[in-house]
Amino acid sequence: MDIKITKTVNSKLKDIDFNNIPFGKYTSDHMFVMDYANGQWGNFRIIPYQGFVLDPQSKALQYCQCIFEGMKATMGEDGIPMLLRPDLNIDRFNLSAERMCMPAVPQDIFLQALKVLIALEINWIPKAEGSALYVRPTMFATESSLAVTPSDTYTFYIYTGPVQPYFTTPIKLVTEQKLIRAVPGGTGEAKTGGNYAGSLMASQLAKQKGYDQIIWLESPDFRKVQEAGMMNLFFVIGDSVLTPKLTGAVLKGTTRNYFLDILKEKNIKVEVRDIYIDEILKAFESGNLNEAFGSGTAAVVSHISEMTHGNTKMVLPTDHKISNMLRNEINGLRSGRIEDKRKWLVPIEVNIKQHAL
Repeated sequence: MDIKITKTVNSKLKDIDFNNIPFGKYTSDHMFVMDYANGQWGNFRIIPYQGFVLDPQSKALQYCQCIFEGMKATMGEDGIPMLLRPDLNIDRFNLSAERMCMPAVPQDIFLQALKVLIALEINWIPKAEGSALYVRPTMFATESSLAVTPSDTYTFYIYTGPVQPYFTTPIKLVTEQKLIRAVPGGTGEAKTGGNYAGSLMASQLAKQKGYDQIIWLESPDFRKVQEAGMMNLFFVIGDSVLTPKLTGAVLKGTTRNYFLDILKEKNIKVEVRDIYIDEILKAFESGNLNEAFGSGTAAVVSHISEMTHGNTKMVLPTDHKISNMLRNEINGLRSGRIEDKRKWLVPIEVNIKQHAL
């Protein structure tokens, strides 16, 4: 794949304070872009970060044919940029594409685009452990038509930006018992824009009441636990770690996958199954609810300090033994502090040949 590279003439890097990089505030200098037409991807290019010209009638705007992924690139102790299990993100991106009737992106094209772009933006990768270069692959439909059919044309792009950890302090959650995010058979496990738009009202209402996020419960009875905001949920009850099984309404979290693999390797009992809020209440009342935390690319781990369901407020222990272990394992792998015995890290060659205009 020949990627044509046009470098920026005015880097934004000089304006960045790497000691103060709130999540999602800054974008780096360049973006990878390619287009889909006539059944194939082409016009591979890296250009300065910029906006798109989008037809007002495009199917991305009219029918929300758009998907995305979230990844992180970090710097190893040897100065080589790394991606953590990018195959999982690529696979999930293509599952989202399939669900939204969009074309798949071949893994070799996807991975090469990631490597060339991150190599070009190497100076944007924060050095502090826990910080990273956030990577956002995105695809949207470009065909102009009001016909309720899949688009014939698409644009795929990847942009990046430096970030510090998200949700650095424990969070307070409240269960949502009226609004819903997703149901089995819907689009809940696809990372598509409409899922996030549909979640905003419940989140805003919770914040108005003093909570950080909500716990989604599955309709129609609002008893089965799904997610916390846009994070996968974990509960430590007794000596077991519980997380909801994937039903089509729960996102197939890549960080969730990392955690399950690590827990099993360390012989910690894991249960992946349906979890009901009544079970969580009972565990809290009996003193067996030792921890609850969310997992996701942005935060890695989000400690949960409180959960409220109806009139019951559950204040959780502050000894985050399991979640701290998991976060330390992931951050240590990404920084190179912990040896990559699992071969999860994919190094990025910095001297990749680039055709610059």
